[in-house]
Amino acid sequence: MSRYDFTSVEAKWQKYWEEHQTFKTDVWDFSKPKFYALDMFPYPSGVGLHAGHPEGYTATDIVSRMKRMQGYNVLHPMGYDSFGLPAEQYAVNTGNHPNGFTQENIKTFSKQLKELGFDYDWSKMVATSDPEFYKWTQWIFKQLYKDGYAKYIDMPVNWCEELGTVLSNDEVIDGKSERGGFPVVRKNMKQWVIDQPAFAEKLLEGLDEIDWPESTKAIQRNWIGKSTGVEVEFDIVGGGKFSIFTTCIETIYGITFMVLAPDGAVTESLLDRVKNREEVEAYIAETKKKNDMDRTELNKTKSGCELKGVTCINPVNGKEVRMFIGDFVLASYGTGAVMAVPSHDQRDFEYAIAHNIDMIQVIDGKDGHIDVSEAAMEKTEYLGKGYKLINSEEFTGLTVEEAKEAITQKLEKMGRAKRTVNYHFREWIFARQRYWGEPVPVVHCEDGTIHALDDEELPLILPELDDYKGKNGKAPLENAAEWKKYDKNGIKGTRETSTMPGSAGSSWYYFRYIDPHNDKEFANQELLKHWMPVDLYIGGPEHAVGHLIYSRIWNRYLYDKGLAPTKEPFKKLVHQGMILGENGIKMGKRFPEFVVNPSDIVRDYGADTLRLYEMFMGPLEVSKPWSKNGVEGAKRFIQRVWNFFTEAENLTDDNDGALTKVYHQTVKKVTGDFEKLAFNTAISQMMIFVNEVYKNGKCPKEYAEGLIKMLSCITPHMGEEIWSIMGHDDTIAYESWPAYDEELCKEDTIEIVVQVNGKVKAKLNIAVDADKDSVMEMAMSEEKVRESIDGKTIIKQIYVPNKLVNIVAK
Repeated sequence: MSRYDFTSVEAKWQKYWEEHQTFKTDVWDFSKPKFYALDMFPYPSGVGLHAGHPEGYTATDIVSRMKRMQGYNVLHPMGYDSFGLPAEQYAVNTGNHPNGFTQENIKTFSKQLKELGFDYDWSKMVATSDPEFYKWTQWIFKQLYKDGYAKYIDMPVNWCEELGTVLSNDEVIDGKSERGGFPVVRKNMKQWVIDQPAFAEKLLEGLDEIDWPESTKAIQRNWIGKSTGVEVEFDIVGGGKFSIFTTCIETIYGITFMVLAPDGAVTESLLDRVKNREEVEAYIAETKKKNDMDRTELNKTKSGCELKGVTCINPVNGKEVRMFIGDFVLASYGTGAVMAVPSHDQRDFEYAIAHNIDMIQVIDGKDGHIDVSEAAMEKTEYLGKGYKLINSEEFTGLTVEEAKEAITQKLEKMGRAKRTVNYHFREWIFARQRYWGEPVPVVHCEDGTIHALDDEELPLILPELDDYKGKNGKAPLENAAEWKKYDKNGIKGTRETSTMPGSAGSSWYYFRYIDPHNDKEFANQELLKHWMPVDLYIGGPEHAVGHLIYSRIWNRYLYDKGLAPTKEPFKKLVHQGMILGENGIKMGKRFPEFVVNPSDIVRDYGADTLRLYEMFMGPLEVSKPWSKNGVEGAKRFIQRVWNFFTEAENLTDDNDGALTKVYHQTVKKVTGDFEKLAFNTAISQMMIFVNEVYKNGKCPKEYAEGLIKMLSCITPHMGEEIWSIMGHDDTIAYESWPAYDEELCKEDTIEIVVQVNGKVKAKLNIAVDADKDSVMEMAMSEEKVRESIDGKTIIKQIYVPNKLVNIVAK
């Protein structure tokens, strides 16, 4: 019995796989069914892998290995989302080009991934910062621009002075940049944006067609935020007008004030007319320091400022209405104005209390009294379906449903309203004042027009700079004086100096893996038709309203142009849970003693132990604390398998049937559990089988080989080595997946409970599908059952086949 030398075995098989290109996929082989497995590719940081990375990667690896054995042509690639802030900051701090830093990190990351034994096809590797790749990111952007989806507009943005760039909403957390934690303020700038709302309906429809977690679908639906309602126009006394959008037009007679966005065009147009201009301008200045999240979801203060001396007219009754500005109203969302009905809306109610504003009840509740007590602040709600209107002129007495239609029709006849659909979804800000990103392939011409570069001019490659830091709010590429100049074919102008966001390349990279070296198109159309969509995609839930939305938009855009074969890029999506420290808290700087470096585990225990342990910790989707004892347990199981299955005398060509049932049950469960990504229960079943093998003392060689095939998906190095010791010359990776017989999986006996008056008194082992008479005879012979019915009359005997007996006695 020898100790399993994981160090030499793992090095041996990693070298074998690389030299033989074991996992290289012939994407043109259409003779087999395809299986495309994908991990959310990482940013190649200098820190390298952390303990959470191997979890999701191992899951896709296991399924890929099984599918390959089942006869699928498997594509399982890996690459790097290699544009981004860390490399940018390195360049700023050192004066060195970020590409060298990035390439070193890619080498480190790739080395670590190979040490973990993943079955990646490294010939398909992509990096978003490679000009061969970002040529096509620029090309797709150019198509979006030509079709009117990429726009150059003046708009309020999240500006981070420290980073010198604009940030998207998902890059801002609690008013600070996601990376670095620097302050972020609102600022008007000319920006490149992608028109996300144009895709809103298609994205909503697509959610019904994909196998994704319902929680993620709900997040996306809420983020898109579809609302069907009415847009109503209001006149401002003294001149001017504005519109509001509402889904509750039936409450229009209850308006007692209006709220405008402080940084909106309507507010700006009224500054000369307000009597408290100094107060209003101070409030506007404070608002501009806040980002959208602070102003909406995080707004708890109900802050605001009245526009004194300015009122508007409610079109349904001609009454004057006070006007306020409030930071919870965004200029970039909807019309930049909201109507306020404090008697029937919680936020409006609290705002009215805070600012001493009148209320008018227009929907009949239990009584006509408006409760303004502190308790009411927690419970005021809209009175909707089934209730009737009051204080609403000719509409009084109508139900809410009747009034909604009748009031809309009245306003339409007045030319004051139109039915419309609104979305919470806003434009995707698609420009960063950074260096390390894809150059936007356009020229701002001297005549004020914008010229998109010809295809022959792509990729537009980043120039090297002496200084990689932008100055005074300008992009670093402003420092590239010669590169900026453009004079070609009669077109003169200046190149765009903003770069694309880090999410640009990741919005379409799943296409490029299929055909990564094509210099004629982003991917061959015939290959795309065969390989798309991705069959299994695993990654974190934190990307729900970032990457996962953006990639769906780019895919759908290319689908509509006939350049992508499927409406959705990812057929099945799974989110892995977080690996926590041993203290049950997220690993990080706060508790450095609980941070686990996977390289340390590989060094001390082996890659197979790490893989087995992370899959055995619990369900893939839930967060789980790290346990050193658990790692030790995984190592012991691997040694146990090694001890038995590498000894030839333990394996036999004879089959006495002792292990037949448990073997077939194991193959069935492992196959089903791998398909469901229930790896922890699959491992448990293999452990049960190994226990039975040890009890039996011998194992038919066929069963031993079947176990090693299944186990090799989780512990591939040991699997290959044992397979070789068993006398096989070729890799186990392309062996056929073990089969099971459903009939041989069935149990001969089953345990059932015996109850007397609903209380369990005994348990019986009975033959499967035994008849009632024989089961009742066995039940009545049990001592505790006899004691329970002694002296009583049996009223009823109930037998639920293969489940329970219940004797009712009085």
